[in-house]
Amino acid sequence: MNIIDVKELSRNYGKLAAVDKISFQVAEGEVFGFLGPNGAGKTTTISMLCTLLKPSGGQAVLCGHDVVRQRNLVRRCIGLVFQDPTLDEYLTAEQNLLFHAYAYHLSREFRERRIDEVLSLVDLSDRRKSRVRTFSGGMKRRLEIARGLLHNPRVLFLDEPTLGLDPQTRRNIWDFILQLRRQEKLTIFLTTHYMDEAENCDRISIIDHGHIVAINTPEKLKDSLGGDVVTLLAEDNQSAMNELKEKFALSPEIRDGHLIFSVPHGELFLPKLTQGFQTKLISIGIHRPTLDDVFLKMTGRAIRDTEAGEKDQLKSMMSMRRRGM
Repeated sequence: MNIIDVKELSRNYGKLAAVDKISFQVAEGEVFGFLGPNGAGKTTTISMLCTLLKPSGGQAVLCGHDVVRQRNLVRRCIGLVFQDPTLDEYLTAEQNLLFHAYAYHLSREFRERRIDEVLSLVDLSDRRKSRVRTFSGGMKRRLEIARGLLHNPRVLFLDEPTLGLDPQTRRNIWDFILQLRRQEKLTIFLTTHYMDEAENCDRISIIDHGHIVAINTPEKLKDSLGGDVVTLLAEDNQSAMNELKEKFALSPEIRDGHLIFSVPHGELFLPKLTQGFQTKLISIGIHRPTLDDVFLKMTGRAIRDTEAGEKDQLKSMMSMRRRGM
């Protein structure tokens, strides 16, 4: 059963299309990831699905409710953890959760029980009376996740859930996320530009420049490259490229001065390559495909952190719209 159903969803700012007629479905209980660089359309999409931004076209249905016509019903079935921190650091952990409970009009009996449950879920029960300004970055993120779960949503949206955290804290946050998925029977929709985070997803949608370029499991996306990735550096790359084409019918790409191509069973191919190859080779590397390789293949470039984040881009687009551009 699909808990999210998106058809031809778009968001335009004048002539600029931040999201351009994307379609996808998310099954109930799935961890679904939007993988792409800043500015690709991830935050715009999540904002439309969470009713924070009105679509320019298309349709999105969550938990059986239309995001435009049934906004309040959609909001009751989703939790959202924003990319930027939104906690009040002068309040305690418990007070932050109470404020959220009041906003959702949760009954006293339910909110008291549920606050106990979510603080236990994210291992912050012993810090419920502590002011948030005394928390580490990882603890704040866990509290934000607890807040997103407070009203018992069916879908939890995580917008860049570990952005700015150190690798160990990021790993700990993901342990909590996957544990919560099991215990709360959640559907999790996340955006990320971290390749290792995307590996935790059941399925990944690669998005770039507002278009979905691929959707599949991490393993099937990597298998789609057709085998192992070989990286060559030759004294004369053009000569090596011509030789690879003539002898093996290969058409390598040039990236950072290296020739890169994919072959099945790379460990068997390398001996064939080195025997009788006329162009002098300086180095040879081989590895199993990664999501970085997939993104390179699908988009023609590496995933990147742009100088201006997507939200800055959105502000620029909105400013242009106000000026009538």
